[in-house]
Amino acid sequence: MTDQSSSLRVAMIGHAFMGNAHSQAWRTAPHFFALPLHPEMTVVVGRDADRAAEAAARLGWAESSTDWRAVIARDDIDVVDICTPGDTHAEIAIAALEAGKHVLCEKPLANTVAEAEAMTAAADQARSHGVRAMVGFTYRRVPAIGLARRLVDEGRIGEVRHVRAQYLQDWIADPEAPLSWRLDKEKAGSGALGDIGAHVVDLTQFITGSRITELTGRLETFVKERPYAAGDTSGSLGSGGTTTERGPVTVDDAASFLATFAGGAMGVFEATRFATGRKNAIRIEVNGSLGSLAFDFEDMNVLEYFDAREDADVAGFRRIIATEATHPYVAAWWPPGHGLGYEHGFTHQVVDLVTAIADGTDPSPSFADGLNVQRVLDAVETSSLTRTWQEIQ
Repeated sequence: MTDQSSSLRVAMIGHAFMGNAHSQAWRTAPHFFALPLHPEMTVVVGRDADRAAEAAARLGWAESSTDWRAVIARDDIDVVDICTPGDTHAEIAIAALEAGKHVLCEKPLANTVAEAEAMTAAADQARSHGVRAMVGFTYRRVPAIGLARRLVDEGRIGEVRHVRAQYLQDWIADPEAPLSWRLDKEKAGSGALGDIGAHVVDLTQFITGSRITELTGRLETFVKERPYAAGDTSGSLGSGGTTTERGPVTVDDAASFLATFAGGAMGVFEATRFATGRKNAIRIEVNGSLGSLAFDFEDMNVLEYFDAREDADVAGFRRIIATEATHPYVAAWWPPGHGLGYEHGFTHQVVDLVTAIADGTDPSPSFADGLNVQRVLDAVETSSLTRTWQEIQ
């Protein structure tokens, strides 16, 4: 375990898309935030020795390895950051927790409810020894999202009645885009549902403070087979050369579901990788008895707020530019009006995790939160197969 006056020595497993984003966060956080512990980027782990070494040099890690088990066993590692495909999350996270390492694990937490339950049990056991675990629902840490949560908590929109959430991308709309691990159920667990739908499930529950209790949903795979990639696709989204040979797509391309929240609100959810023209649109609208909130990640520094108590003559949605020092996380960055970007959420994630470790408190979102989202994803899949409403445990 880490002495509270020491550095926090980090091992990152995986170095593709998410590994790049997490590396930037570990590098940047101590330069902009007064952290109680100083992160040291000790080692990055990959499957190929040459590529792992290149990633270490490029991303700022002191060394590289191809053996995550050996790295977890090292005495000079305090935190294990998991940026691998979902089929490896449970094994790595449980081993790390049992070795007394704090764990940050990318979302979704696992590929199955059973795996997520085992990970949560391991996290609960590790907590009794002062070991912390967090799941990486990074969009919670966009300042405009944090502001939305605050306004709901303050009662600004009253009783929440409607929740609408979409996550729209188009990176595999081309039927000739190559197969990758994200289109393989054994590795990814699910398609749009888990990869991006998990985010809006977490975000809506975070903003409203209320959990989904029941739902009915549908999954669809529009393109049933695709060409194999000509090279490695671990860090790409639907790009790269292809071969003439084709293989099956075993995950969903799109998901939609209706939901009921514990507080009584009605929810409508959609996640798709086939929304042509939409690159990374996370659209959330919450309607309450006293007002509404609306957010779109493609305009991520803005939160729209409607106050239903205002005079009809002047009532309307106002655009709040969430770049004031009073907004979550913003004081450490730029003057008002100088926007933040995609990468900043990952930096804020590091800040919150390091602070929780130093304070001896549980970081959020926890593995239990990740398990809850996993149960929602599983219920959508079951509902799609059975055409029935599903209750969430």
